[in-house]
Amino acid sequence: MKIIDAHLHFCPDYPHFDALAKQAGHENTGEHLREQYKTLGIACGIVMGNRSMEAKDHVYPEFLRYCIGMDRTYLRDHSVDEACGLLEENLKRRECVGIKLYPGYNKYYITDSVYEPVYELAEKYQKPVAVHMGQTAGSRAYLKYSHPLTMDEAAVRHPRVQFVMCHFGNPWLMDAAAVVEKNENVAVDLSGLLVGKVDFPALLKKQRGYLETLKTWISYCDCYEKFMFGTDWPLANYGDYIELTKWLIPEEQWEQVFYKTAETIYKLEL
Repeated sequence: MKIIDAHLHFCPDYPHFDALAKQAGHENTGEHLREQYKTLGIACGIVMGNRSMEAKDHVYPEFLRYCIGMDRTYLRDHSVDEACGLLEENLKRRECVGIKLYPGYNKYYITDSVYEPVYELAEKYQKPVAVHMGQTAGSRAYLKYSHPLTMDEAAVRHPRVQFVMCHFGNPWLMDAAAVVEKNENVAVDLSGLLVGKVDFPALLKKQRGYLETLKTWISYCDCYEKFMFGTDWPLANYGDYIELTKWLIPEEQWEQVFYKTAETIYKLEL
């Protein structure tokens, strides 16, 4: 079975990610990642950009693509026109397969007018807009901006833009499912559900209620062509994440969720 990881981070030699990778049973290096991909049958990974918006800062191994991130630093310290100029420079590149927004951290709703030029560029280049939805890392962000219901209005306003709800809006699973099921232009990645190295049978025993709820709302959507495997690597162990996803998704839909959806949504042409 071929796999695409639709959501990871790639920052070698970054101490914080070095520590996270170690906790997950990995090493935060390109060599280690390449080895894992070969072992596990992962054909491609999509990096959610954590660097600057300068195109020169987004050079990755050949088995990776990236979404250029418009983070809080650029919206705080630069004009929207300047940021969008850098955004377009990235979108012209084959390796750049989308845009990533961080509303909980930027403290803007994704329906704010500040994002209108971003959506115009996404439509122009026919590349998706992936959005951090759900729980944030740390206590300095505001959850109201990252609630999945905020994506409903953005999707309705911009029907020709393909949105990706990162993390399935966890833990607002019912609301996330309603948005996904309703809007043709909203897809999902299932990243960010595990952190570190886990004993999955023990986790299932401890968190069965939560995991059954997650499985229920994925099933409720009844549109596996919208769901993508993703890990948030290096936060989680690849083997564990594959095991979790196989438990959540019916076997007859594995090829769709592990590979086909991401290939289609991000137009990877592998």
